[in-house]
This record gives sequence, C-alpha cells and structure tokens, in this order.
Amino acid sequence: MLCLGRPLRPGERPVSRKDHQMAKVAFLGLGVMGYPMAGHLQAAGHDVTVYNRTAAKAEAWVAQHRGAMAATPQEAARGAEFVMSCVGNDDDLRQVCTGEGGAFHGMARGAVYVDHTTVSAQVTRELYEAGKAQGIAFVDAPISGGQAGAENGVLSIMCGGDQPAYDAAEPVMQVYARICRRIGVSGAGQMTKMCNQIAIAGLVQGLSEALHFAEKAGLDGRAVVEVISQGAAGSWQMSNRYETMLDDHFDHGFAVDWMRKDLGICLQTANETGASLPVTALVDQFYKDVQKLGGGRWDTSSLIKRLRALG
Repeated sequence: MLCLGRPLRPGERPVSRKDHQMAKVAFLGLGVMGYPMAGHLQAAGHDVTVYNRTAAKAEAWVAQHRGAMAATPQEAARGAEFVMSCVGNDDDLRQVCTGEGGAFHGMARGAVYVDHTTVSAQVTRELYEAGKAQGIAFVDAPISGGQAGAENGVLSIMCGGDQPAYDAAEPVMQVYARICRRIGVSGAGQMTKMCNQIAIAGLVQGLSEALHFAEKAGLDGRAVVEVISQGAAGSWQMSNRYETMLDDHFDHGFAVDWMRKDLGICLQTANETGASLPVTALVDQFYKDVQKLGGGRWDTSSLIKRLRALG
C-alpha cells in the first residue's frame, strides 16, 4: 500500500482521511520530530495522550494542542489502539517499550506499536518478537524529512512488519506523511532508513566539496548553484542547504551527533551483512572531526566547516 500526498502550503494543516475512524493514540517522545507529529494527530481528530521523559515538554504540548499527558509510557498506552514512539536510540526504545513502566505493560492484545525512531534492525526484531508474544503488533517506521517535514506533515515513512499491522496503522501515519510504504518484514524499515542515511552522507560531502571549491576559486557560490542545481548535480541537499552552508549557519536540521549514531548503525550492519561502505565510513570520520570542532549539535551540512578549517 502506498500513500501519497502533496506538500502542504505554508500555514496549512494536514486533514484527516474520511475513510477511517479516529483512533485512541499514545505518542511517546516529544523531541523536534515527535512534538509536531503528535500535534498533527490531535489536529486530525485522533484522541492523543503524550508521554515525554521531561514532563515540562508534555505539559507544553497539552497547553498548545489539548489532548492528554501521562506520567509513564505504560499509562499513556493503556487503552490505546496505536502507540507511536520517536525517541533517541536502542536503549531508549527498549526502556519505553519493555522497561519499568514501559508501554508494552499497558497495551492490550491487538494494539499496534509504531516506532518512528532510527534504531538498529536488531532491537526492532527483538521488540517485534516480544510484542508478538503478548499479542501486540510492532511496526518499525523510521522517518525522513527532518524537522521541517515533521512540522509540515510531509515525512517519508519506511516500514517493516506484518502486512495487517501496517494496513491498520497506515491511515494514522498518513496524517504526517508525504509517502508511507511497507518495504517488508520486521527490520526492513530500519534497513531502508540506513540506505537513506548512507545516500545522504555522500551527497552532503560532495556538496560541501563543491561549495568549498567554488569559494577557493573565487566564484559566486549562489550563481554556481543556480546553474548546477538545474542539471545532474541537483539534489534536495543542494536546494535546501546551500544558502545556509555558504552563510556558515548550521543551527537547524538534523544534528551531527545523531547522524554519527545513525552511521554507526549502518556500519555495524554492513559488517554483519558483508556490504562495503567505504565512502560512508570516511564521511563518518569527517563528522567525527566536526564534533572535535565543537559541532556536535550543528546540522549535517556542517561538513563544509571541516573543509574550511583545513584551509
């Protein structure tokens, strides 16, 4: 099943589909992605209860969107048909699912857990099996599109898990999706997200080198991009990041620390599968250099800062 939607216009809110009933939903994790995603669900008419490790963030969300908040994932998940999460890493996901006060302890048989975190396929399969033993479906559904995609409700969602569980959850995910697709069995969504991060790593490094070369050659970077972006060199990264890269602004988008976490998962999985990722491994080390420059919270386009630091 494939769900497609046009990008939203500035200020426009996503609308709910008319061919499904509104659901009782729990949303766990209100970071830069989860906060607006949960807001879209509430705006679409779903009955949303949120949980966040820092309660103040949940309180702010309820003040803005109404809905409800809970003190634990277990409490948030109680009675929910769907539990969505967007947390930090493998350990965070295990904790909110099966740890003390975890969501699995509050979910009823037949409920569906949808995880939007970028984590390893290993923890995804582990939780899929744990949920299956309790009669809970688990769908891995990592997302791409960045903070802007979450805020505008136009994320790309790549999913793994059983077809019936995906079919049930897809109308709910569509509220904040531009494209939502089941790729295969449990773990397939995470594997697809790895492909996404591998592709981005090489693109950002290539764009950084092109802009750095233009600067060294005394060219007008904006004029250069205006021309080359219309040809084979064009990309989302070029269209959306070249101006801030040229202006040396890196305080938006997906942070270097998180990218290194994701690339670490990619490289570990490549070792397990026998895939060769020489460029990814190299760019991961370049991001390590950016961290040493104090740029762990800069966005991923800050690779150009490393080149400028080299002279």
